[in-house]
Amino acid sequence: MKILGVGTDIVNVKRIERIVKKNKNSFLKKIFTDKEIKKILSYKAGQASKIASRFAAKEALSKSLATGIGTNVSFLDIEVLNKPSGAPYFNIVKKNLKKTTFELSLSDDYPWALAFVIAIKK
Repeated sequence: MKILGVGTDIVNVKRIERIVKKNKNSFLKKIFTDKEIKKILSYKAGQASKIASRFAAKEALSKSLATGIGTNVSFLDIEVLNKPSGAPYFNIVKKNLKKTTFELSLSDDYPWALAFVIAIKK
């Protein structure tokens, strides 16, 4: 195994609250897959923190590849899901990213959400 890179991102949950208040549906559809949206909407409390941490995770993954979100990686190429234990993980939708394993850690302490990712060559 070889570490290809690390990425981290921090998001202000208050910023996400403002965005969601203005245009929740269009924002969610731009950033998240239907499976992710269903999970996010299942939370009755703390939705903005869940949105912010998952947004940060996608940004951190793109940084771990040194590409950023754009041509090579889009928000919808990556799903942030949870294991039965609650631990977050990535489900990679884009085929060319499947040659890489990603380790993910999320944390939040209102008003901040943080993600840390390690990209590892399979």
